[in-house]
Amino acid sequence: MYFSFTCSLSRSRIHSSLIFLFLLFFAGAAFAQTAGTLKGTVKTSDGKPAEFVNIQIRETDQGTSVTQSGHYTIHNIKPGTYTIVASFISLNTQSKQVTITAAKTEVLDFVLTENEKQLTEVYIKSYKANKFLKKETIDVAKLPLKNLENPQVYSVVTSELMKEQSVTNFNDAYKNIPGAGVPLVYNNGRSSLLSRGFTTENLVRNGISGFDYNSVDPANIEKIEAIKGPSGTLFSSTLASFGGLFNRVTKKPFDTFKGEVTYSAGGFDLNRLTADINTPLNADKTALFRINTAVHSEHSFQDQGFTRSIFFAPSFSYKVNDRLDLQLDAEISNYNATSAYRFAPFTGASSKVHSIKDLGINYNLSFINNSLDYNSQQFDLFGQINYKLSEHWKSQTAFTRTFSTTKGFVTQLTGVSDSTLKQSLQKEDFPYYGTDVQENVIGDVQVAGLRNRVVIGIDVYNQKSNRDYATVTMPTINFKHPGAAYDNYNVDKVNSLAATAPYTYYQTNQTIYAAYASDVINLTDQLSMMASLRVDRINNKGTYYPKVDSAAGKYGQTSLSPKFGLVYQVLKDRVSVFGNYMNGFSNVAGTDFTGTTFKPQYANQWETGVKLDIWDHKISSTISYYHISVTNTLRTDPDHPAFSLQDGTQLSKGVEAELIANPLRGLNIIAGYAYNNSVYTKADASVIGLRPAASGPDKMANLWISYQFMDGKVKGLGFGMGGNHGSQSYQTNTATAKFTIPAYTIIDATAFYDQPKYRFGLKLDNLTNQQYWSFRLAPQNPARLTASMSIKF
Repeated sequence: MYFSFTCSLSRSRIHSSLIFLFLLFFAGAAFAQTAGTLKGTVKTSDGKPAEFVNIQIRETDQGTSVTQSGHYTIHNIKPGTYTIVASFISLNTQSKQVTITAAKTEVLDFVLTENEKQLTEVYIKSYKANKFLKKETIDVAKLPLKNLENPQVYSVVTSELMKEQSVTNFNDAYKNIPGAGVPLVYNNGRSSLLSRGFTTENLVRNGISGFDYNSVDPANIEKIEAIKGPSGTLFSSTLASFGGLFNRVTKKPFDTFKGEVTYSAGGFDLNRLTADINTPLNADKTALFRINTAVHSEHSFQDQGFTRSIFFAPSFSYKVNDRLDLQLDAEISNYNATSAYRFAPFTGASSKVHSIKDLGINYNLSFINNSLDYNSQQFDLFGQINYKLSEHWKSQTAFTRTFSTTKGFVTQLTGVSDSTLKQSLQKEDFPYYGTDVQENVIGDVQVAGLRNRVVIGIDVYNQKSNRDYATVTMPTINFKHPGAAYDNYNVDKVNSLAATAPYTYYQTNQTIYAAYASDVINLTDQLSMMASLRVDRINNKGTYYPKVDSAAGKYGQTSLSPKFGLVYQVLKDRVSVFGNYMNGFSNVAGTDFTGTTFKPQYANQWETGVKLDIWDHKISSTISYYHISVTNTLRTDPDHPAFSLQDGTQLSKGVEAELIANPLRGLNIIAGYAYNNSVYTKADASVIGLRPAASGPDKMANLWISYQFMDGKVKGLGFGMGGNHGSQSYQTNTATAKFTIPAYTIIDATAFYDQPKYRFGLKLDNLTNQQYWSFRLAPQNPARLTASMSIKF
């Protein structure tokens, strides 16, 4: 009975199911007669299928993904007019309207261009194993080019690497850039480093002028881009050296709430508190806000010297619609410190000492006083307007307005003999003002069947300053046995001397007008060519002295700067070989003995090399050889020593290599090597054939190896170790005087425990307690232990 009943019930259910399916079939057939279909193709701007792109009907929940061949189909759409949205990370979202008709198939195709803002994001997600690899950038070429497509060499230091290395000082991040050397720290904490044998300052921010004579706090840094070689085609000559430029990329708002607060404490009384808070401001997340802030205090390892600062960097972005978005951010700081150490040794004919190591000056004595400090302020405003002109063209308008000032005492030390020196200072008020307006029109178009990525831009840059100062020089003291005279260098003594010292006041004002264009043409799928040109007109009003109501050094010059490059991808998206010709220039004031106005100096570089991105992005490397020739340099006129001739030449050539590798899960390696051979080929008899002292060591190397456990109970625990080496260099190098700086090898180590809600870190810098110096003969920090704790939310 039980079995029979069960069978009967089962047959009844089967019968009912068949009736239901029969009715459903006819209902579906009837609906199909009143519904329509949408299909089409989706390609990227280079004509390739854009697989995995999301196709969504905005007014309904219907959607699909593009197939590997670049096609999509959506069935059973009710008749009506709809907005179809094609979107994918790293590609610009595109919307189109279509009208669906019953029982018909409509065709709607899309061509999507790269979104440079999201290019980095997708790169991080795709390359998550090699966590320090973040080469994709729009700033280097002012176009969204991948590293393997770009004929220019550049290195990138990421915020992730800076966090792992517990970087609390902006200059420490440069340890990871091949050939950067020991930082030269000036007053206000600003700094410069080396690039291909040329001193290079930090004056570029997000691809536009970030001119500021203050220190740069690392709290707001997303990454640092070291762009190598003369770059006068796309960047103002006032922002770059003949060796390249350093571009700091700042943190931007994003569409989720997130925050992190970090406290760091270390040797030399280091105390540092930072906060990074990000939040959407409205429900649809079109308005975003982020603020980075830092409070920093530390003393020098020497007997005197300190730094105290407070820093705020608010950032706001607003997406008005699918075509228009706005960005506005600022950097505001107050910086109180003693002057950076600077020592010019005695190199006269009677000198018997030719190395800082043998001089015998006490490494731990500053020869200053904490009462001789200065205050520096910064208020910089930055804005950007991005507007989509069409599917293939967009406008990018950027502007900066910067203000920085120093008020107080800036000091220096000058050698008088092999055992004595003089302390001197300037009591000054020195504000700087900068304004830069830049307009770029960026396109990605097909011309004669070839893909062209184009940028056309104009740039207007103005820089002004006012300076008011008096100079005070103290009596000579014995730096080996200073005695009671050491304490005389203080604010009361200096002020009494400054009261009778003459003051000097002057103003400077220069404006640069520039226009440029660059085109990257894909001749084939693997071969591309870059051609660029810039024209600059500088109007320098000279140095104006109100007391005589006249200006000295007023001049105007026009310069042309070309750039060419070829890239052939031997293995598509894996291996490329490249070559480039690049040009940079520097405006020169003055005239020769005949009254002929000097022309700009020019640096012409040719370079060739290979770039690798292989093994599923686990190995990225660049190896290149460069040759830079500088012409129109000045040298003393032998017949008229008070004047100069403009026929000097300088040669800088060398090899650079960089490796970013992730050979095993959790293991990351960064390594670099730079060899630079710089020489004056035509110059004064005193330096011809010699290496310029400011070119630094001719051989430099950097290495960082870290391992983080990725699984198990110790997941998040990591260790790192690395170091830097520089060969012997010169502070003075002439035919009659030489003063050397010894070679150095620095070793650093770190340990950390990183979790989703918190992070602990320990960093030991210079663990061997190596004594080493910068080009300014500033002693560098001995061993220091720093501990940090972060809370994430």
